[in-house]
Amino acid sequence: MAATRRQNQESTPKEKRREREKGSFPAIDKLLPTSVIGSYSVPEWLERAKTDYLQRRISGDQLQDMHNIVIQAAIKDQERAGIDIVTDGELRRDNDIDYFAYRIPGVEIDHRTKAYYYDFYDSVIRHKIPTASLGLVPDLEFLLQNTDRAVKFTLTGPLTLAKRIKNEYYLHEEEVALEFARILNGELKALAKAGADYIQLDESYLTGYPEDLAWVVRAINIATEGVEAHIILHVCYGNRYGKPYWDGNYRFLFPTIFEANIHQLAMEFARKGDEDLELFSKYPSELELGVGVIDVKSPLIETPEQVAERVRRALKHVRPEKLYVNPDCGLHHLPRDIAFKKLQAMVQGTEIVRKELLS
Repeated sequence: MAATRRQNQESTPKEKRREREKGSFPAIDKLLPTSVIGSYSVPEWLERAKTDYLQRRISGDQLQDMHNIVIQAAIKDQERAGIDIVTDGELRRDNDIDYFAYRIPGVEIDHRTKAYYYDFYDSVIRHKIPTASLGLVPDLEFLLQNTDRAVKFTLTGPLTLAKRIKNEYYLHEEEVALEFARILNGELKALAKAGADYIQLDESYLTGYPEDLAWVVRAINIATEGVEAHIILHVCYGNRYGKPYWDGNYRFLFPTIFEANIHQLAMEFARKGDEDLELFSKYPSELELGVGVIDVKSPLIETPEQVAERVRRALKHVRPEKLYVNPDCGLHHLPRDIAFKKLQAMVQGTEIVRKELLS
């Protein structure tokens, strides 16, 4: 009996991957699935270790061991909180640019320009960008090895990369973004083949450059062409040191965003309020909404009832089967105990509404 139980436990993630490969989307068969946007709380000791690595006080192997440990802890925290779709917490990454810039062929990086882990390298393009793998599949494989739950893998989108990496070769910024999109396409296909249930492109700069939306949609469609996974586009107002980059609203997205080859928009509502939710009634579609119900820029912990009310307000504009629940943005700036309690409240509040819908 014990041997059979172990065999069944071991086969669970494999069976889940096999179903995903058959095109069984979405990966979660329940109302109001919960997820995180991507990042999880970065411990202060890991901040020091990342900076020590930059200053050559510890080796890459030592830092990798630390990454593995803290990622396992982040996955376990998400599971304990009750999250349905987990990530690796993006804990191998210093920020949302350098982890990708370092891997994009043809991007020149000045290593002297970064002393603290969260800083950005000075990076520049001086020649045509060749196509090559970014080598992110091992990160996904580590995540899959450490959870039986559905998983999401996140990548910075082509617009945000183009805004942060200096261009000295291409005539137009759009050309750079389209080149990045072609590279991302190969990576997304590899990640989907390796078992990513959900793949998310993060475009935190899009709200600051709404005039670029038309070509951003073209770039997204290049990046996602032929990718057999559930595709999410995360659009927020930025989250640098727990502060927004931009202000404004989401009206600029509609209806052009419907031309993008995506399944879901994951958006920030807890901090900004829910006025823009009306856009989903004004422009009805089959697009899912990942509704932000946790303010990641505040240390105050929401109550389950606050979360439940935010979910109920979203349900006035989006059908239950099209609604996912998540924080506004990443949790990397929050202390671990606060991040965990916020996720617990999010799951508990979502469960209140889920029971209401099923009663």
